[in-house]
Amino acid sequence: MRRESFPRFFLRIMSVTMLIAVIAASFFVAARANRVDQDSGNGQNDWDDNRAVGIHKIKHIIIIMQENRSFDSYFGTYPGAEGIPNKDGEFTVCVPNPDTGACVKPYHDRHDVNGGGPHGASNAVADVDGGKMDGFIAQALNASKGCLNPDNPACTNSATPDVMGYHDGREIPNYWEYANQFVLQDHMFEPNASWSLPAHLFEVSEWSARCTEHNDPSSCKNALQNPGNPIGFDGATKAPIYAWTDLTYLLHKAGVNWGYYVMEGTEPDCEDDEQEDCLPVMQNAKTPGIWNPLPYFDTVKNDGELGNVQTMENFILQAQRGTLPAVSWIAPSGDVSEHPPALISAGQTYVTHLINTVMQGPNWKDCAIFLAWDDWGGFYDHIVPVKVDENGYGLRVPSIVISPYAKRGFINHQTLSFDSYVKFIEDDFLGGQRLDPATDGRPDPRPDVREIQPELGDLAKAFDFDQPRRRALVLNEHPSTDLIPPPPSGN
Repeated sequence: MRRESFPRFFLRIMSVTMLIAVIAASFFVAARANRVDQDSGNGQNDWDDNRAVGIHKIKHIIIIMQENRSFDSYFGTYPGAEGIPNKDGEFTVCVPNPDTGACVKPYHDRHDVNGGGPHGASNAVADVDGGKMDGFIAQALNASKGCLNPDNPACTNSATPDVMGYHDGREIPNYWEYANQFVLQDHMFEPNASWSLPAHLFEVSEWSARCTEHNDPSSCKNALQNPGNPIGFDGATKAPIYAWTDLTYLLHKAGVNWGYYVMEGTEPDCEDDEQEDCLPVMQNAKTPGIWNPLPYFDTVKNDGELGNVQTMENFILQAQRGTLPAVSWIAPSGDVSEHPPALISAGQTYVTHLINTVMQGPNWKDCAIFLAWDDWGGFYDHIVPVKVDENGYGLRVPSIVISPYAKRGFINHQTLSFDSYVKFIEDDFLGGQRLDPATDGRPDPRPDVREIQPELGDLAKAFDFDQPRRRALVLNEHPSTDLIPPPPSGN
């Protein structure tokens, strides 16, 4: 099969990104400056009408999941955060390069396109290296190169490893502004020490497993690296069986509505991050996949809720009209995911558009937006992951809380994982019911109840539910940055 040239691939990405920007413009007139504080458009009486107490003031939870960045790669130099160790302005950590014998310190990277490194379960173990946190360059050097799919996380997309590079407010000004105005979480860990499919399974169910019988949770066994593959991955022609219990089962029992919104495009990850090579796979709301696993869950099918998995256009319209469900999960397409080699600028524009749309709609006044990146993508991070069980935690990832009730300019140092999102939903809408085989009415053999692990902090501490609700912070969707674009095709 003929391989697509690297420059041509990026030209295609840039064309798609421009199309996304045009579509976004039809929904939102960009602010004249990078930042504009404004009213939500609702009347003052409506703005002040929330009489709920504490966490229950949050009526809409929105989880925006991006891809493949470590905390240090995006916020390693953010003031006040536990970022890259330094003394007198000089970094005090480095990672050995086995090819040159040099020990490479983190460095400022202005490039809009990064290569990253491999990030399967074995790569996580090697990167952490028993707590030395020094395997990143070696793993990038040993990664596959010249892959049919440049998004394959078994590959690296740069001739020279760039996993020690970091970005700051000059390249990602909107993300830093959200952190400055709302809550940055500097100890958010991926729930599992492996790749995207298990991460997205944990996001909606607190487990990653392989099952043999439909509607029989007892047939499921723990699978950190290789849960059942979606059709089209690794030659799979039969749908996997996801028979264990997920959060939508509890939401359905309680009459709580939810939506899972999928951006049409490609899924960057292969089904197995340690696989040698693979082609990209198309995704949309009707196609289950590694970023869209819910249609394979028996519970979703049995509850008649396959239609809750929807297009991104539906999310935009619902946000504009103020008809978002209580719980929304959002999955990107490859072009706007920030998964190398996708453009950082395209991801930032896409995320800003989503948040602006919510902020300008009626649901802003009582919502919580949780923005995170699903795994570390092979990029350097200096913090040793907390171990809670055989599955994780994985490496540290960026995470921001955005809400009218979020504390202002607060850095949350608690140990957290995506388990904290599930716990927050359960506390807000389900009376504290957990995905617990002993109490949820649909027992499965998961190794533990993630939401009650003693290491897990309380996400509610990112909020001040007694403060006056904060107005919308609408940001320029195309902010000025120092990002260096990829070379044009043919160069």
